[in-house]
Amino acid sequence: MVTARVFGFFKKPRPTADAPQTAVPGEKPESGQSAIPEPERASTPAPAIAAPPAGNTATPPKLSWAERLKQGLAKTRAKLGGQISGLFGLGRKIDESLYEDLETALLTADVGVDATAALMDNLRRKVKKQGLTEAPQLQEALKETLAELLAPLEAPLVMDQQRPFIIMLAGVNGAGKTTTIGKLTHLFQSQGLSVLLGAGDTFRAAAREQLLVWGDRNNVTVISQDKGDAAAVIYDAVAAARARGVEVVLADTAGRLPTQLHLMEEIKKVKRVIQKIDPQGPHEVLLVLDANTGQNLVNQVKAFDDALGVTGLVLTKLDGTARGGAIAAIAQARPIPVRYIGVGEGLEDLRPFIARDFVDALFAA
Repeated sequence: MVTARVFGFFKKPRPTADAPQTAVPGEKPESGQSAIPEPERASTPAPAIAAPPAGNTATPPKLSWAERLKQGLAKTRAKLGGQISGLFGLGRKIDESLYEDLETALLTADVGVDATAALMDNLRRKVKKQGLTEAPQLQEALKETLAELLAPLEAPLVMDQQRPFIIMLAGVNGAGKTTTIGKLTHLFQSQGLSVLLGAGDTFRAAAREQLLVWGDRNNVTVISQDKGDAAAVIYDAVAAARARGVEVVLADTAGRLPTQLHLMEEIKKVKRVIQKIDPQGPHEVLLVLDANTGQNLVNQVKAFDDALGVTGLVLTKLDGTARGGAIAAIAQARPIPVRYIGVGEGLEDLRPFIARDFVDALFAA
């Protein structure tokens, strides 16, 4: 049975007991189930708030996004920026030995063979054109060249006038899809948008429960089903959003490995079912990627893009890995926009990707 867990009514008053329940229009594919009612909101006691320790009333200063980005990329910087920056000491000249050392450092930092070759070719041309001779000059040229490579990925998500705006999220298990949905919900709400979640991951144990927790935390409706067809759940979520005037639908899907072809067919079905209720949907297909995966990210991007037509990427867990250089490999192999990057567990730690800020944080002192 399809159920709707309701944690908020988007600034609308709760219906009284005598008020008619909202019916969800439209037929459901392959389900034949009834329209979704508006259940009562479950009342839960407010958590107790612990008193601050005596004598410790100072509030730590809030870091800027640039500072948090620098802090979050510390491990990647130690591997990529640290290794590379160590090559550019004062007094060292630009020669073949320096080029070879730099190429090795890029490869060991998960930049990838193709991206490394492209960066080195562009660097050599830049050095020749600008007449550079000193190693520190080469470092600045590298930063510029890397920013140029990543620039096509810098394209923040812009929602058009389609309502509800349907965002379908995909990715392998463990990539951080559910957490990303929670952060996106918080972000969109801060922009004044109403949000509804569709618990379409009916494959993984506890996925539904985790999404319900995020729905509760953000005070939004979650359309879910104990078990069954994921496509039917997402169909119901879109139909419910249309009936209630919700502006954004975040449609979760089950995590799939690119090699699981039969499971990839199921996720294609979810997209086709969305298009039955909205021919223009989904309006965004976000692929969530775990930065710890390194070079395998490129294979994931290619496989999901071929199957779904991915329109944007979310790169998570950059704060916990030294393999963030793989973003350069993605830029070279399949330059799909990186809509957001995550550098922490907090709700505020998901921000639009800005190439220059990313490069500056990698090479920060």
